[in-house]
Amino acid sequence: MNHCITLLHQLSEHGKLARTEYLHLLAHRKAIAETAMELAREVRRKYYGTDVYIRGLIEVSNICKNDCTYCGIRKSNQNVNRYRLNAEQILSCCRAGYRLGFRTFVMQGGEDGSFTDEFLCPLLRQIKTEFPDCAITLSLGERSSESYRLLREAGADRYLLRHEACNEALYRKLHPETMLHENRMRCLRDLRELGYQVGAGFMVGAPFQTVEDLADELCFLQDFRPQMVGIGPFLPHHDTPFCDYESGSADLTVFLLALIRLMLPNVLLPSTTALNSVVPDGRIRGLQAGANVVMPNLSPEDTRQLYQLYDNKKSSGLESAEEMQKLKESFAAYGYHIVTARGDFRDCPPKKP
Repeated sequence: MNHCITLLHQLSEHGKLARTEYLHLLAHRKAIAETAMELAREVRRKYYGTDVYIRGLIEVSNICKNDCTYCGIRKSNQNVNRYRLNAEQILSCCRAGYRLGFRTFVMQGGEDGSFTDEFLCPLLRQIKTEFPDCAITLSLGERSSESYRLLREAGADRYLLRHEACNEALYRKLHPETMLHENRMRCLRDLRELGYQVGAGFMVGAPFQTVEDLADELCFLQDFRPQMVGIGPFLPHHDTPFCDYESGSADLTVFLLALIRLMLPNVLLPSTTALNSVVPDGRIRGLQAGANVVMPNLSPEDTRQLYQLYDNKKSSGLESAEEMQKLKESFAAYGYHIVTARGDFRDCPPKKP
């Protein structure tokens, strides 16, 4: 127990541990979870105070060319009612979000071939023209280096591409043969070289994932050092080969969030929809483990339930100022303060105690 506490302090101080040390922490996580969360909250306060950044999530399409084993919008799922937002619908979501105080828009979708550079670049420029004080995050999957460059030049600031598994053997079990682990890693490197604020991440409790895999994920993150990390528990979808697997653990997810905050002290760390879907208080539990970002859904109400990556998705829409006020009040009850700033990674030096 004392050794584990020492390791947590070492991680907080130096930002890295050996693989065997991560395995030791994971083996004793139940005994040290509260301590890890307390330390993570201290680190988060040092960099962000009690601020929580809101990102307006716009789910632009549930059409996807890929057939990932865990995903409800996989290509081979014939039971999905497919949709694709057009440019005006996306702009309308941004306008509504801006009125509510959002200063970051996250465009997320399946790998839909209609979202070409020719479509996206004018749209990004229009968003930047209308909302020059806002940041744009894209989460549109694997693309060529040239595509990433064009999107960056058109106005994209951040790109979230969860690597899903740094272990190639596990990656192959989660993805079709057409998706190569080496290409996913190439994409992350390209994004970094092009000056994006880069987000990586993985599912917690994915089928076939072992505790050794989790230690490897932590080692990967400490070496790559992304500006954003998105992790959440695996949740099954009834129309996938993984429909009968158990959901990932909320407790383990929260513990890993705390370790990531200690490892990457000024990382942008969301408390995800998946965490809030697996337990009713998931979003707050994530914040109490060091997270500092939440992503309410700005998608049109009639498409929100069509973007089902997993079953029992808990959608947190904010269609009105009244709902935004409720969110602010619920966070304030736990001592957190929603801010409308862009919340860029580089804008976050340590705050004075």
